Amino acid sequence: MRKIFAALLCAGILLLPGCAAPASDPSAPVAADWCGLTYEYSLPLTHADQFTVSYYKNGYARIDIADGSRYLVVPAGQDVPDGLDNGTVILQQPLDRIYLVATSAMDLFRAVGGLDSIRLSGTDADGWYIPEARQAMERGDILYAGKYSAPDYERIYAEQCDLAVESTMIYHTPEVKEQLERLGVPVLVERSSYESDPLGRMEWVKLYGVLLGCETQAEAVYQAELDRLSAIADQPDTGKTVAFFHINTNGSVTVRKSGDYVAKMIDMAGGDYVFSELSAQEDNALSTTNLQMEAFYAGAKDADCLIYNSTIGGELHTMEELLAKSPLLADCKAVREGSVWCTGQNLFQSSMGLGGMILDIHTVLTDPAPDPAALTYLHRLT
Repeated sequence: MRKIFAALLCAGILLLPGCAAPASDPSAPVAADWCGLTYEYSLPLTHADQFTVSYYKNGYARIDIADGSRYLVVPAGQDVPDGLDNGTVILQQPLDRIYLVATSAMDLFRAVGGLDSIRLSGTDADGWYIPEARQAMERGDILYAGKYSAPDYERIYAEQCDLAVESTMIYHTPEVKEQLERLGVPVLVERSSYESDPLGRMEWVKLYGVLLGCETQAEAVYQAELDRLSAIADQPDTGKTVAFFHINTNGSVTVRKSGDYVAKMIDMAGGDYVFSELSAQEDNALSTTNLQMEAFYAGAKDADCLIYNSTIGGELHTMEELLAKSPLLADCKAVREGSVWCTGQNLFQSSMGLGGMILDIHTVLTDPAPDPAALTYLHRLT
């Protein structure tokens, strides 16, 4: 896998969408002239497979997303072409009054200097771990407009919102999407979480570069992350085994399946994920599964490194806090040797930080006593 990872870092894979096929369809024909627009080229993507972008003459850009959604980005000053079918959503630039509900997208906007294009947020200031987002809300540059299931329609309308970027949670409340569209607000459902490759998740920065008209900056940001990772891509596997987990309130343990992006980050960092036998085909298509504590212990007791996922229940800082959740873990090799780590809660809003997380995992696998200041998203339980 690591040889493949190294090769992909250097590869440029050009993905070309068909006129109506979903972005993930590998059999889709090469894009062609469409609705009176003259095709020029497609956006090169190296790891993402949940969207494609085709460029047409005079700056038009067509975005196809793997759920079948299709968008036409119309440059400022250009007309909407005739003959578009009802399934094509028009995004008229400039897009500078965005209602951002998908928390994973905020860091991608931040990375390309696009926070000033976000006027409304589906998360209030206290809910942001991205300092720039929190500060923008505290200044009043970004206003809270309600969560995905209960938006403040009056505020959204009054602020002349020109795009709502939603997470896939919106599918649980389809009436909200319909109401936004009735108000004239186009809705784009963010699907970076469906990327099984962590580098693919980061590559969604290019999509937001298209929306904001800053493609060059987005490409530079993404390439910088690949360049950082190139330092470890050719290094041999560490031979260390890793368990990534969370203990639920009922005592069961949530772990990632082998095809999940976290398992792939461990592999890219030179580690071996201990639950590699858990595939996405087992039980269901979810990327996680729950194990009874005894089953988790059997798989993780000899792991060289344990990483606790802080996403749901918050961060841990001491071994005492971990063992309070399950005294059984005291006999794990990683616990005895002091190689137990916890993710920071900032990680899961830091979409552009996945490369940094890979580097953090590599550091804790190769350095028995890393400087805490050298780690961005992991801290050792003491």
